[in-house]
Amino acid sequence: MQYVRYAYGAKLPPSMNEWVTRDLAGPGATIRMVVRWAIPCLLLITPMLFVPADLVVRLNMTIPIIIPYIFFSIALNRVYRRHRLSQHGLDPDLVNKLERDRNADLYDEYRRKYRGR
Repeated sequence: MQYVRYAYGAKLPPSMNEWVTRDLAGPGATIRMVVRWAIPCLLLITPMLFVPADLVVRLNMTIPIIIPYIFFSIALNRVYRRHRLSQHGLDPDLVNKLERDRNADLYDEYRRKYRGR
């Protein structure tokens, strides 16, 4: 139950900060957030699939809801994960840590070339 509350906005105790960091900034964090956001939307649109109508009509009722929902969940993913990290008192820049580590040589080259360092 505590996980479900956490997944949809509740704050965990400070003893769980290491787990929260791995969950929000570790490998696969983006996919986990998109899935968490898709579940409530799918629960809301599933009854529409049982409306007695042609499949085309049912798809026309559900697809215009699910596509923008998933689009915005992907577009705002990093913003929301940064908010959740700061909500737990953690550094919001951890969201970019994997990318910075992966591209460290590119960042160093950029600094050397354009910043003179």
